[in-house]
Amino acid sequence: MKKVKLKVPATVANLVCGFDILGMAVHDPYDEMEFRLLETPEIIIKHTDSFGLPEEPTGNVAGIVLLKIQEYFNLKNGFEVIIRKHIKPGSGLGSSAASAAGAAFGANILLGNKLSKEEMVHFAMFGEELASGVRHADNIAPCIYGGITLVKSTNPIDIIPLNSPDLFVTAVHPQVEVKTSDARQILKKNITLKSAVEQWGNIAGLVAGIQKNDLPLIGRSLTDVIIEPIRSILIPKFDKIKEKSLQLGALGGGISGSGPSIFMLSEQKETAEKMAQMMKSVYDEIEIESLVYVSKINPKGIQLVEEA
Repeated sequence: MKKVKLKVPATVANLVCGFDILGMAVHDPYDEMEFRLLETPEIIIKHTDSFGLPEEPTGNVAGIVLLKIQEYFNLKNGFEVIIRKHIKPGSGLGSSAASAAGAAFGANILLGNKLSKEEMVHFAMFGEELASGVRHADNIAPCIYGGITLVKSTNPIDIIPLNSPDLFVTAVHPQVEVKTSDARQILKKNITLKSAVEQWGNIAGLVAGIQKNDLPLIGRSLTDVIIEPIRSILIPKFDKIKEKSLQLGALGGGISGSGPSIFMLSEQKETAEKMAQMMKSVYDEIEIESLVYVSKINPKGIQLVEEA
């Protein structure tokens, strides 16, 4: 019987202007997942956290991924997975993606690394579909590949790993709930050509800035004229936190995924920590609890902690 333990990182999707195509892995927070290959074909899911997520495989993000892999390989074996989540569901920090990507990654190791990274993304997207109704890969890709990724296409899967600038990420998760499915439903189905052209310029500028390590260009490109103006109304004090972060020296930032978490990029650790203090203070003032994280961009993604 083989056992695998993983450390599965949180991710920041969209990177402001790259809706559903750009994502970034961070070091903190992260989930812990432990897998065993079983001699019987059952899928066993156990949560040791307090989030009350379903443990029935067909209703669990990790479970559905394992079922799809089991079906694909026509396995007589099953899997047991123990999940301890530190990435709170509904945080906008890739909680469902961590479970889905971790399931594909862990199963792949137990099966002798038969899957490519693209194939792991393919299976993990079934978990995202269960969680949000959409098979998107902007959180899954950086979780599996590490660093910053560009999802050129999900059909066929075409993931482009980008450079990982030496930057700090400050993220705040105000303890209010924003469901990904709800945050998608409020978006406009059609946009003007003018807005599209402006957004294309921001995405191209951001990718160029990342690849050239051009920090001013990264900062100028972290602008969203399509999604953020709509979704930001769901997040208390979003405008204030963004304004104060820029005043403290942030390169830029915005909504992490569908929210309610907000992220900011900075060059110096001191700046990142000052922003963390400011973010917590803003939410303390309006009596909203918040969790704040400071880390660097995580270039490796999922980490194998133990294999036995």
